[in-house]
Amino acid sequence: MISKDEIFGYQPDEKYKKPVAYFSMEFAIDQALKIYSGGLGFLAGSHMRSAYELKQNIVGIGMLWKYGYYDQSRDMNDDMKPIFIEKDYSFLQDTGIMFTVPIHDSPVHVKAYLLHPETFGSAPLFLLTTNLNENDEQSRSISYRLYDSNEATRIAQSIILGIGGAMLLDILGLNIEVYHMNEGHSLPLNFYLYSKYQNLEEVKKRVVFTTHTPEAAGNEEHRFNLLKEMSFFYHLQDHEVKHILNIESDSLNYTVAALKFARKANGVSKLHGKVAQEMWKGNSGICEIISITNAQNKTYWKDDQLESALTAKNDDAIIARKKAMKKQLFKVVADQCGKLFDENVLTIVWARRFAGYKRADMLMYDWNRFIKLIYNSDHPVQVIWAGKPYPEDDGAIEQFNQIIRRAKPLANCAVLTGYELGLSALLKKGSDVWLNNPRMYREASGTSGMTAAFNGSINLSLPDGWVPEFAKDKENSFVIQPADNNLPYYEKDQKEAEELMGILENTVLPMYYNDKTKWVSIIKKAALDIVPAFDSGRMVDEYYNKMYLGK
Repeated sequence: MISKDEIFGYQPDEKYKKPVAYFSMEFAIDQALKIYSGGLGFLAGSHMRSAYELKQNIVGIGMLWKYGYYDQSRDMNDDMKPIFIEKDYSFLQDTGIMFTVPIHDSPVHVKAYLLHPETFGSAPLFLLTTNLNENDEQSRSISYRLYDSNEATRIAQSIILGIGGAMLLDILGLNIEVYHMNEGHSLPLNFYLYSKYQNLEEVKKRVVFTTHTPEAAGNEEHRFNLLKEMSFFYHLQDHEVKHILNIESDSLNYTVAALKFARKANGVSKLHGKVAQEMWKGNSGICEIISITNAQNKTYWKDDQLESALTAKNDDAIIARKKAMKKQLFKVVADQCGKLFDENVLTIVWARRFAGYKRADMLMYDWNRFIKLIYNSDHPVQVIWAGKPYPEDDGAIEQFNQIIRRAKPLANCAVLTGYELGLSALLKKGSDVWLNNPRMYREASGTSGMTAAFNGSINLSLPDGWVPEFAKDKENSFVIQPADNNLPYYEKDQKEAEELMGILENTVLPMYYNDKTKWVSIIKKAALDIVPAFDSGRMVDEYYNKMYLGK
């Protein structure tokens, strides 16, 4: 059996000694470990990195995805093409631990691998796989693809993560006192704990929950009879679950159930905390929902040379380093798109997970105005888009491809594929403006703008998610004023697109080219304001004190 010393490799700090297990369907720990899709994974990765830096007594529980999320490529027409390539990781330790988890009342074999803390500088992370010779093909496929589109496979993934993860912790003898669900994917762990303690209050003592989805339709839900058939409830019957949780519906909403099992929950920004409280207040028996704003790990994301220039308040060094970082990004642009960008030209980047509400094409809303911006020789501009749509989201993929087609003939516009940790870092380092224009109240937190600010890229954003806690217009960022929320979507889109273009034309571009001192002052102010409030060291300390210790 693997020992606790082998797992940690460090002595947990006394103030963080309560043993915690952090369950997440995805973790973005390093570019080499492709087990994540987007913001949820980036957040979990930074949580594990800062937990390691603070020497917290926490272990991560995740899944070892055979094909990851997907590799993003292009077909012969230049359209986006998802590719599924088997991944191998020699740096993971086979713990030798294998056990079975019931799915459809049949045993599915599960093996646990360990990512040691020293490998990438993270808290220990256990990854579960069903891709084993002992399983049939259907069981093996459970851990093939992150967020598999097949409903039964998706449910099975939650069973392996939740029940399998809880079983592993018992096998290891780690005596976990707090089980932290990062989103509702690991919900089945609560049914395992209930079978163990036979009491809802005993489960609630041990479980905390983080919700990330600020709209009801985005929270996972499945029919009770299907969940029962698949052994989602472990040894409980569906009528027992309905009684325990006081649910009368024929479907189980993962978030509602998690809020009833947890003793405390949190939204991921102050604004989202209020939205979540309002969303779920009609459900009896739910726990308190507080706010702990997401953050990112500065140690991982920052550029050391830019950091030195910022610390020295050396404007010339800041400008020089930004140009050098832009050159590095532009090598990728040239390689992927055959376009040569200029490090002296203002560069706008829109890069994040592709979803309709994030409005990747807002710059192009008024095409004639966009073209005028693109061909402005007095104040030239370069624009880069990147991101991964869900591989079965036809609408988001078509939006991605439309942007590719419209940008293709424009020498100063590029769409990059392969938006993972490595490219994300290059984009933040190599951009001058980090554009964020979601529909209001749809972005629970959003963290890419934090890492942009670490790297001298100025946020141009609507005040959603974390942004109201940080942004001071024309001091550390540029703020897009939202339209009246009572307007229909198409009117809000139109008004906010007009507002965005007006800010670019009248404020951003003139300042960049005519008032470099003011531009650099915004970079410096953002770098000052972003830490410590939006460094994940603050976040993980807050989780320990407010959620795990219950202070």
